[in-house]
Parts: sequence; C-alpha cells; structure tokens
Amino acid sequence: MNPDLDLTLERIIRAPRSAVWSAWTDPAKFAKWWVPAPMVCRVERFEARPGGALVTRMSEDGVDFAPQLDATFLVVDELERIVFTNAIDSAWRPANPEPITMAAEITLADHADGTVYRAVVRHADPASRKRHAELGFADGWGTVTRQLAELVEAAR
Repeated sequence: MNPDLDLTLERIIRAPRSAVWSAWTDPAKFAKWWVPAPMVCRVERFEARPGGALVTRMSEDGVDFAPQLDATFLVVDELERIVFTNAIDSAWRPANPEPITMAAEITLADHADGTVYRAVVRHADPASRKRHAELGFADGWGTVTRQLAELVEAAR
C-alpha cells in the first residue's frame, strides 16, 4: 500500500471466508451488491479466472442500463485474493476508462468474527488517486462493501 497512490478499505465481515468468496465469484450474488443501492447491477460477463472478463452495467430504474465496468481479472487465488483492472478491457485491449484507471486487489483472511475483507485500489499517479478519492471512493466502495457484508451475513 502506497498512501500517495492507493486507496484502501478494510472491514470485518461476520461470515465465513467461503461465503464472502462466493459473493465475489458467483455472478448472480455479485450483481446483488456490486453497485450502491438503489442502483441495479447487471452482470454482462463474469469469468473469475486470470485473464477472464468482468463486465457490468448499471441502471437507476432497472430498465435502461449503462456501462459501469469493463475489466479483466488478473489474479484469482481461491478463497484468498482477487485482482482486477480496468486498464485492460474484457477483450484484452488497452483501455482509457473514465474517470479513473485502477487495479483493485481484494484479499480475504480468517478472523475470529468471520473474515477480514481488504480492498486496495491502486492508481498510476497521485492525481488519479486524488481524483478517485474526490469522486467518492470512500462512500462508493464503503457502500458496496456494506452491501456485500449484509448479503453474506444474512445468509448465516
């Protein structure tokens, strides 16, 4: 974690690591928490493997969907770590996504109360990190992490 380039979020989720992993790797579960409610997420492509696609769309009304994320999984270490980037799109083409190019690393670890969930979102330069923070990283990623926790904790 480089504080000049990276943003991070950490939370204890009161559910087993396997449940958190499943919510991250099952497209139907992923769609339930990935965008802040009341927005609706539709998963277009989801291939949880290195080099696999991660493509989502979002909607305010559940009818008209707009592009949300076109990314590629870089690392998928079962029950431990997921890394994806939007610097390379789902067709493996260099991308210039707006508003922020990033690489996100999600790690899961056992905790006495469930799972330590940590997201580190890396940026190429301090200006990109600053812009992502100003666009609401803490609120957006915090909200979807809370939604993820609510989903898996309710299933306990």
